[in-house]
This record gives sequence, structure tokens and C-alpha cells, in this order.
Amino acid sequence: MNLYLIKWTIKERDENKKIKHFLHENLISRRTLKAIKFDGGHIHVNGKEIDVRYPLKVGDLLEVAFPPEIKSEKIQGEVIPMDIVYEDRDVLVVNKPAGMNTIPSREHPEGSLANAIIGYYERNQVHSTVHIVTRLDRQTSGLLLVAKHRHVHHLFSLQQNDNIVKRRYEALVEGKLENEQGSIIAPIGRKLSSIIEREVRNDGRYACTHYKVLGEYDEFSHLSLELETGRTHQIRVHLSHIGHPLLGDDLYGGKMDRINRQALHCVQLSFYHPVCKKKMNFFCKLPEDIQQLQK
Repeated sequence: MNLYLIKWTIKERDENKKIKHFLHENLISRRTLKAIKFDGGHIHVNGKEIDVRYPLKVGDLLEVAFPPEIKSEKIQGEVIPMDIVYEDRDVLVVNKPAGMNTIPSREHPEGSLANAIIGYYERNQVHSTVHIVTRLDRQTSGLLLVAKHRHVHHLFSLQQNDNIVKRRYEALVEGKLENEQGSIIAPIGRKLSSIIEREVRNDGRYACTHYKVLGEYDEFSHLSLELETGRTHQIRVHLSHIGHPLLGDDLYGGKMDRINRQALHCVQLSFYHPVCKKKMNFFCKLPEDIQQLQK
């Protein structure tokens, strides 16, 4: 089996550092080092297996092979077409359609994006399991980020903590907003009477959504939205809270007469590639069902 590898050529600034200290600086945890040692990975310097106490020298080629990943038995691979916007050894960027779960649920155990990804990996000999970085609701469409290895997922989690992974959405909402742009700052928590719904509540977690009006129509508005935080259903809850629910979002008060799903699409995704060390930025136009409402 081909293992997931990361390689470094040692520079002068890292000379005499012990391998374990170098790897710690490169965000490989002690737990991961232990897994590499005991679960099927390896650490090589210049092609030879070596102890983590080895002091590195300028020009050394350090190679870390991570243990093979065990696929979840709960997610079976399926042959489902995917709109892959970008792919390399470390990441996938997918344009998810509305009506598809990101991961299986009790109500929809099959047909999810996760099922599609596993099937895609199986057909292309990618020895990994599913690591969703940015999840989208079932009826929300648009760009979604997937890590192709658990270490890459870990690096993205650190980026998310520092708000480096960014998404911009566009939406159609009921009515016309009083201000052309602004921020909705209101704490969000679970609604006590539901296991699905969220609501603005004083004991909720801090949540902030920035918006800008892109266009106005007779009875609805076109917004650009960016999240400062990433609470469950945040955009949907915040827009409903200010009296402008998403068109088609009947869970949070939106009317269903124009579109049969929430008119919300992730149009832009940006992040810092944790392995290639470069800024990545992707765009995806609004789908046809939302565009039709603007004609």
C-alpha cells in the first residue's frame, strides 16, 4: 500500500535540531509520532530509518510516512458523479449540489457526498477515508473543502481556529434590508424543542455574519455573506432573526413559492495550502435554480 508521505530538505536554520523537535515545529503531534512508530509508518533520513533523537544536518532528506488510514464501515463507497473543481495529493475542492447530504444521516443513509468520495477513492486507488473540512447543509450548494489525509485535516483545523479558511456565500432573502451592508452579531444555540433547529438565544455561542446587498428585486434581495464564526445553520438563523429569511428555507420562515430549497450557495472558498504553502482561491457561479429567480 502506498503510504501518505511528507518530505523536507533540511535548511541551515534547522541544522542540529532533533527530528522530534523539527516535526513538532511542523505540527506533527506526539500522538501522531507514536502512531507512525507503532501503526505502520516510518521516519527516514536519506533513505534510512532513523531515531527521532537524530540531529538533522543541512541537506538531509527527511521523509515521514504516515500509517494507513482505516475506512469507516459506516460509509460505503458509491458511484455518484462529483463536480471536482480542484484536486491534488492533499485536497479536494468540490461543488456540491443542493439536495445532497455532506455525510450520511439517519434519514439519508446513502447518496451523500461522503459516499461519493469513498467510491471515487476506491476507483482511483486513493488510500484514505473522508475528511470534510467545510460542511454544507443538505439544501445548500457550492464549494466544499475536503482533506485527503487526517494530518492535512488536522492542519486545516488549526487554520479554521485562526479563521484562515474563508468562505463567501450568496443568497436570495425575503424583503429589502434597511442597510446596504452590515454585521449580524447574535449568539446561537440549539432550540430546546428541536434536535435540528437553532435559534438566537442569550446562552448561545457567539456568532457573527457580515452581509452586503448585491441587488434588489420586487420582493427579495441578493446578498453576499461572509462568516466570522461557523455555527450550525448560522446564516439561516441570523437572516431569519433580522426578518429576512432565505427564500425556500421553510425551517426558518422562508416562503417556498419561488424555489424549493434554501437559496444559498457558497461561491468562494479560500485557504492557505498546508503542504504546498501557498494561498488558494476558488470561485463558483450561482446554480441555475437561483439564477432563474434573478431574471
